[in-house]
Amino acid sequence: MRIGVQIQPQHAAYADIRRAAAAVEEAGADVLFNWDHFFPLTGDPDGAHFECWTVLAAWAEATSRVEIGALVTCNTYRNPELLADMVRTVDHISAREGGTGRLVLGIGSGWFERDYSEYGYDFGTAGGRLDDLAAALPRIEARLGRLNPAPTRHVPVLIGGGGERKTLRIVARHADIWHGFGDVDTIARKHAVLDDWCARLERDPAEIERSTDVAGDPAEGEALHAVGTRLFTISVDGPRYDLGRVREWIAWRDEKNA
Repeated sequence: MRIGVQIQPQHAAYADIRRAAAAVEEAGADVLFNWDHFFPLTGDPDGAHFECWTVLAAWAEATSRVEIGALVTCNTYRNPELLADMVRTVDHISAREGGTGRLVLGIGSGWFERDYSEYGYDFGTAGGRLDDLAAALPRIEARLGRLNPAPTRHVPVLIGGGGERKTLRIVARHADIWHGFGDVDTIARKHAVLDDWCARLERDPAEIERSTDVAGDPAEGEALHAVGTRLFTISVDGPRYDLGRVREWIAWRDEKNA
């Protein structure tokens, strides 16, 4: 099992965000996430906020071990071919001494209407945005296969969302990691639905790591672990980025993995 930490890039100076990223890596987390929005999601809606992929490129230089990614990139904010090139570039930036990169491509269909309206994107409908995601992923995969230089490794694809008719079908076809939301019973049901989509598409469900957010203490992780969750992500908000809970979850991970 693994521990992720989402540093929310809001209500903080970039220096605070960078220090938090370094502290997360030093604490021993497996994955360091931000998110792909243009405005804060909590607190002052017009508070300080930084762009996702610029931050990821900076983290690629500022860290050396932890994997990095967005939880999650909004598919419709960038042309799929451009996003593939960004993915490849950050993958290379994050590689050390000729090794493999550390980027995870977290991606979803998008939902925050203010991002769309203020940046001039068509918000459309939830179903339409999912259709756009399904159409974009093959284009991203194709472009990654044509870039020179190629990515340093197969960049893991994390898809976020829990829709059982569309999203989990997309996950079964394209994802290495599925990130879902809900209580234990909800997560267990969606694991079963994802397994069914994998069977229909002739995909081994064991190839897809199961991931979710956690907000309490590590005791809540036991039931989620029992139903198959293996990546647990704690979110921390600026400007102080308290990592106390993160360290508790990392200690629990080490006990489970011993």
